[in-house]
Amino acid sequence: MARRTNVIPRAPVARILQKAGAKRVSKSALVEFSQVIIDYASKLSSESAVLAKHAGRKTIVGSDVRLAKKKLS
Repeated sequence: MARRTNVIPRAPVARILQKAGAKRVSKSALVEFSQVIIDYASKLSSESAVLAKHAGRKTIVGSDVRLAKKKLS
C-alpha cells in the first residue's frame, strides 16, 4: 500500500479554494496548496514554540501564535 504523503484531507482544501472564488480545483493544485499550508504551519508552530519557551511556558497560547504570525509576515 502506498504511503500517504499529504496530511491534510483534499476536501477541506478544495472548500478553502472554492470559497476564495475557484470554480474548479485540480488534484495537483490541491496537493501543492496543501504543501504550502503545511510549510507555513510548520514555520508558524516553530516560531510559536520559541515564543512560549521564551516566556517560560511549555504550552503555546493564542498570543504566541498571533505574535509568531506577525513576525512571519
